Amino acid sequence: MFDNLTRRVSAALGQIGGKKTLTDANIAETLREVRLALLDADVALAVVQDFMDRIRQRAIGAEVGASLSPAQSFLKIVNEELMVVLGGASEGLDLNRQPPAVILLAGLQGAGKTTTAAKLGVWLKQREAKQVMLVSTDVYRPAAIQQLQTLAESAGLSFFASSIDQAPEQIAKDALQAAKRQFVDVLIVDTAGRLAIDDEMMREISKLHGHLDPVETLFVVDAMTGQDAANTAKQFGEVLPLTGVILTKADGDARGGAALSVRQVTGRPIKFIGQGETIEALELFHPDRIASRILGMGDVMSLIEEAEQKIDKDKATKLAKKIQKGRSFDLSDFRDQIQQMNNMGGLTGMLDKLPGMGNMAETAKARVDQQNFGQLEAIINSMTPKERSFPDLISGSRKRRIARGSGTEIQDVNRLLKQHKQMQKMMKKLGKKGGMTNMMRGLGGMMNQGGRPF
Repeated sequence: MFDNLTRRVSAALGQIGGKKTLTDANIAETLREVRLALLDADVALAVVQDFMDRIRQRAIGAEVGASLSPAQSFLKIVNEELMVVLGGASEGLDLNRQPPAVILLAGLQGAGKTTTAAKLGVWLKQREAKQVMLVSTDVYRPAAIQQLQTLAESAGLSFFASSIDQAPEQIAKDALQAAKRQFVDVLIVDTAGRLAIDDEMMREISKLHGHLDPVETLFVVDAMTGQDAANTAKQFGEVLPLTGVILTKADGDARGGAALSVRQVTGRPIKFIGQGETIEALELFHPDRIASRILGMGDVMSLIEEAEQKIDKDKATKLAKKIQKGRSFDLSDFRDQIQQMNNMGGLTGMLDKLPGMGNMAETAKARVDQQNFGQLEAIINSMTPKERSFPDLISGSRKRRIARGSGTEIQDVNRLLKQHKQMQKMMKKLGKKGGMTNMMRGLGGMMNQGGRPF
């Protein structure tokens, strides 16, 4: 997300470097480029105009500090104003109510409400230690109820069963009673959507809101719809007392117009952002961190939080001790590091959060096929435990067997073994600094040499 915007804004801000003072004249071209970048990112025109006016007023005023260069001062102003556009402080869920607290999800068909209901349930379970129940009142879309039930079961969440011959309001009432009986902390209600806003849908969801009195009414919107997302959210907000927005499919949106428009157009905060297809791919929306990423300054805090949540600390500790003792970095270790990196969004997802790594992330996206990592794992999984521990044992006949078992070619097996040897040498030299860090450096080195991770 924000790839194109980050590249263009960073280039525009680079024009300020070397200026001794900030004047209306020498920031004019930079502001013009920033304005065009925002418009191309599909940010709403009113939002762009207000944003640019505030930057211009501050940049040529008395806010340029003596301790900062003009370029640094200008970057600081842009960063602060971006945070204002995105919503200022991060706003989580307000669950301060006698359980069960009800969260009502609204939105158009195809926005990802059902998947988001499950993702939000997982987030509450893992981050807030809440007992969560899911229920679907979508009696119109084929298999909608079954889809939510399957997601709930896979995530270990409670599910209230309903059927298409029931009225949505009755399903909601029954689910609320069941949640009370089972001492559930949070009840998440998935509602029906339409391909476009219509009066019938609005009346139905308004009735549901009246029956449930939810503590949170969240509008779920596809980030790839750009400023249309903000306009649709505004229409929903005229019927429902929305408390926030969840942006979905943000990983597929290189522009970022929805994120930069929704808050200002609706007056409601973006509370969560979905980036990925896994059941855990939902994050709190932090305006300060998003602003930092747009300006190419990375998002180290989010990377640290992801590492704390998703890296297997036992495996990482064992690997570090193993390398420090001079033992070999074998193919099982290689596979574990790839899996942990994938849990954190893959190589490109991690580089995207590191300061100054914007260009490297772009290079990685161009050169790395994430499916290749899956093939790499398949090759290693086709080996015997002894072969993984002692790769030198892998002869021609063994390579043929491994290739057949993994659905690859012998040259693919040879390439993996060659790159594993390179990784062994790097890990031996850099082992004292941590397995995951070394893995990232090693893969980055392969890319800089024009190679492929597989």
